Amino acid sequence: MTIRLVVDGRSAHRREMIARTIEKSNGAVELAFYVGDVNADFNGPEINRMRPTQDSFGDAIASLKARGLDLPLVTSENYQQMVLVAIDQLQRTDRTYRYRAHNLRNLQDYLDYYHILVSLYCSKLRDSGATHVLFMNVPHVGYDTILYQVATALGLKTIILYQTLFPNQFFSMSRVGDLGLLDTSGIEAAPMPIEKGSSPDLFYMDARWQEKAPRGRISAAAIGRFFKFVVLRDPLKLLNFPYMRRTLGRIAAIYKKLPDWRDPFARFFHDNELAYFEHLAEYETDDVALTADFIYVPLQKQPELSTSALGGIWRDQILMIEALARDLPAGWKIYVKENPKQTSYARGPMFFHRLKRIDSVVFLPSHANTHALSTAAKFTACVTSNAGWESIRKGKAALIFGAAWYRSLPGIVRWRQGLDFNAIAEMRFDHADLEKAAGALLSRAHDGVLETVYTKIVKDYDLEPNTEHVSDLLLGLISGRVPLTFTGED
Repeated sequence: MTIRLVVDGRSAHRREMIARTIEKSNGAVELAFYVGDVNADFNGPEINRMRPTQDSFGDAIASLKARGLDLPLVTSENYQQMVLVAIDQLQRTDRTYRYRAHNLRNLQDYLDYYHILVSLYCSKLRDSGATHVLFMNVPHVGYDTILYQVATALGLKTIILYQTLFPNQFFSMSRVGDLGLLDTSGIEAAPMPIEKGSSPDLFYMDARWQEKAPRGRISAAAIGRFFKFVVLRDPLKLLNFPYMRRTLGRIAAIYKKLPDWRDPFARFFHDNELAYFEHLAEYETDDVALTADFIYVPLQKQPELSTSALGGIWRDQILMIEALARDLPAGWKIYVKENPKQTSYARGPMFFHRLKRIDSVVFLPSHANTHALSTAAKFTACVTSNAGWESIRKGKAALIFGAAWYRSLPGIVRWRQGLDFNAIAEMRFDHADLEKAAGALLSRAHDGVLETVYTKIVKDYDLEPNTEHVSDLLLGLISGRVPLTFTGED
């Protein structure tokens, strides 16, 4: 039977991989339609921005008639959670966070648009005769998640790829929730050499984020973004000289309190961003007591795949902190460090108010060293952060709330009610067992680079051989000849 393939994958790099895959199939795989960016059948980012004139999406929306094809999804027992996840991701293109924003303003707007997209995908999947849907990354930005939800509800075969932080390696699975679920005990593979106590090499992190730095000063980019915001949102305020002078003063004051590597308004300005960074600056002069008894909680950036897609209900990271506080031993603290890349998304004034209501929480200044914190902590707790991976490399347990890629490795405790935190802090595991399990996990990975940003960690990366090799792997994964990394069994 011919495979009718739907693909979600932005960038020319990925489109070329798919073209090679289909060519190599000799007719066994046909492209039903492609969701991507420029020149795709459906332009995903423009779907999120509600700009249907950019591609065939516009014609599809204009001619779309309700046919009741979405019934399998809306009757799913997980329907309410699926809607919440999709709306959370669609909000990343809200006017509060983007200049090029969509026009959704309230909950009902989001619900209406969600159901329009569900209906569209149902119709296109049915009418195209689609049998398989390939996601070149874990769905996490809105349009792709809704496609995934619909495809799953209709019973189509889904294949999801996930680039790892290990050079030239990616994972595969059929369900988002399968990431990290693997029984490594029966896998024969060479152990992964891990220097005990070492921190993972995270190429996207900057060493300056872990130490005190000179205070910053307002940048020309920040001033330009502020004027752009006023011109686009409320141009009459340009004539309100007290407002302009007062707001520029508040912006300058924030820069003087934050480290010089932080340029909070270089890319975007909004009143909410201003309020967020004013709250953040309040903690910059606080001290960090590493001798205390504490659980280390490194907050993860939002919106991002690691929380929006892999976090489940714990994408609300304060919910995780509240769960920790409930069972916290007497005298312990919860040290919370903000992500250095975070902006005001999911960080409104109420976020800080909720945190302040938890007596055990200590919110840390930006210069608090994450490596020192994970070493001194009783243990690290996070949704899916690689700080958990760092913790077990140091021989310390980590408490995980979401679908972390490393959650089946020794030293990982998955959250459940009633855990004994003292027992977690005293937990010990053999480093050789960690190396063996990590080696088994990587033996199930696939060689290749799917995302161009990861080419910087691959020595002597060559585009053409990578494209050839990955297209061979994709054909094997689609046809079932190459086994998936994760199959949902643990």
